[in-house]
Amino acid sequence: MQQIISKTLHKDRQGRYQTAKDLLLDLKSLKQDLELEVKLEHSLQPGSSGRGRFRTSATLPAARSQPRWWANRLIWLSAAMILVVAVAVRFYLSRLPSESSTRSRSESSLPPMKVVPFTSFEGYEGSPAFSPDGNQIAFTWDGATGDNIDIYVKLIDAGTPLRLTTDPGIDRSPTWSPDGRYIAFSRFSESEKGIFTVPALGGTERKLYSPDWGFHGFGGVVWSPDGKFLAYLDRSPPQTHYGIWLLSVENLERRQLTWPPAQNLFDMLPAFSPDGQTPFVRLSSGRVSDIYLVPIGGGEPRRLTFDNREIDGLAWTQDGREIVFPSDRGGGYGLWRISVTGGTPERLAVGGDSDFSPPLSPQGNRLAMSRQGNRLAYVQSAFDTNIWRIEILKSKGRSNPPTRLIASTNLDQGPQYSPDGRKIVFESTRSGSYEIWVCDSNGTNLVQLTSFDRTTGTPRWSPDGRHIAFDARIETHSDIYVTGAEGGSPRRITTETSDETIASWSRDGRWIYFASNRTGDHQVWKVPAEGGEAVQVTKQGAFAAFESPDGKFVYYTKHQPGIWRVAVEGGEEAPVLDHPKLGYWGCWAVVNEGIYFINVEVKQHPVIEFFSFATGRVRQIATMEKEAVIGGPGFAISPDGRWILYAQVDQSGGDITLVENFR
Repeated sequence: MQQIISKTLHKDRQGRYQTAKDLLLDLKSLKQDLELEVKLEHSLQPGSSGRGRFRTSATLPAARSQPRWWANRLIWLSAAMILVVAVAVRFYLSRLPSESSTRSRSESSLPPMKVVPFTSFEGYEGSPAFSPDGNQIAFTWDGATGDNIDIYVKLIDAGTPLRLTTDPGIDRSPTWSPDGRYIAFSRFSESEKGIFTVPALGGTERKLYSPDWGFHGFGGVVWSPDGKFLAYLDRSPPQTHYGIWLLSVENLERRQLTWPPAQNLFDMLPAFSPDGQTPFVRLSSGRVSDIYLVPIGGGEPRRLTFDNREIDGLAWTQDGREIVFPSDRGGGYGLWRISVTGGTPERLAVGGDSDFSPPLSPQGNRLAMSRQGNRLAYVQSAFDTNIWRIEILKSKGRSNPPTRLIASTNLDQGPQYSPDGRKIVFESTRSGSYEIWVCDSNGTNLVQLTSFDRTTGTPRWSPDGRHIAFDARIETHSDIYVTGAEGGSPRRITTETSDETIASWSRDGRWIYFASNRTGDHQVWKVPAEGGEAVQVTKQGAFAAFESPDGKFVYYTKHQPGIWRVAVEGGEEAPVLDHPKLGYWGCWAVVNEGIYFINVEVKQHPVIEFFSFATGRVRQIATMEKEAVIGGPGFAISPDGRWILYAQVDQSGGDITLVENFR
């Protein structure tokens, strides 16, 4: 037994047991030896049959003491054998799923992983989903002209795509039924939001349910392995947070599976394991999220990752032991894997930084794993957002054509004019991560203000133009910082362990407004510009907030379409603009006469509109050339009211890439 223990714990890998079967054989052999020895000793006891009758009377006293001695010995040996088994089991279980050397040995006899393109069409192809036999992929594509997002199916290594849907709305998140006969998907349009099914070979659609979606990115849908349920995002008013729900395919009954805490935004990207367990991503208050696991029967979710980084998809390995996901946890976007038992994620050898771009808005799951054929599919994407400018011709009630003002091959967004209109501050990834930049109003003389190498954004000028407030996630949570407009060392303003985001200044420069989840739900707070005790401003839920030009009201948004306001000194929180097509929280600006905002109606070209305080009417100002950046701040009005700045998606391409022989 001592030899077995020593061999099990040998420092040299070659000196240890190479398989659990070898260890089991030695343990069985030891057990047989012990049992045989016990039988032999027992046969020598007085009164027993066999050789015991030939013993002399001189040996009887010693023989009578044997039973107690052997009982103690067997107890000790049994305990020791249990210890050996426990050590061995723990040793082998710890090695099988996570030790890279073990994986390397088992993989050495397998064909090498091979990365090959699956699609290379014009436009954006996304949301891949393998058929049950692993020979087809359903995906979304906005077509060669980029005019509509529909569901397609294509054989691997053969054929042209089969178009399954033609509705003018946005169709996303295809998922196969376990028998391969149907594909479920989500649809979002001006007139209809719903979960549908369509035959995998084409045919008549069937609408199953209409969720309460406020934005097309919420439309993630996935079919359970037993074919009984569809997991999707929904909420039950008056709830404001989206959780994971289960929809019965048979009787269309609904059941809520997750309840995101008030301090989080929503749960998204469900993905069933082979045995039906469900992981999902819980989004925090910024661009950060983590992976959780929850049984399909319900219960408290178990957290797997603790990085507070961007996660953009989930896929189970075939054996159900690991989850693969794209994330920026390594400083750049890449593919990672983590054991379902937890631990430190491991970077995959496929899917480099250049294959992924930070998601501008929820695009659906960006990767999938086949249940047959050892294949992984992921979206190799590229986004380019730039800052455009439109001149407002108030006398004519229209605008001149837009022109591109600040541009790079990376993400440039969140522009804000300085109080004198001579400078523009914005956020950009042109240095590798989100940082704060400043330039002249004509887009020249660019200067980088921050170098945190982490998520930094939402810059806002102080009324005197000398300082810029912004939020940055240096540790696990986000805080408000202030830096000089000419540069310098940033000064931290908030110190709570909650998430503090989206800074803006009071008109007198004494306060900085921000959104915080320190009380659970997101509310607007304000803190003295020099630092100090923060004061709560709203109590009925709020996110982005800005004071009116006259300093009398605080205008703000929630996690739903519309704009509200409350007096600076407090009081009733009342809706001002209840517009179902109002852009996301950063796509609006308050002026003396009203509110400018981006109408994100499901169109290829969003429009900029103006809501008049005097008349209560909305009129169109301009049409954007391409899709607006709606997942963050991206809108500003010059101090003289002449110019509008906004962020636009100038390039939105994506192809689906296959990894053959994935392991």
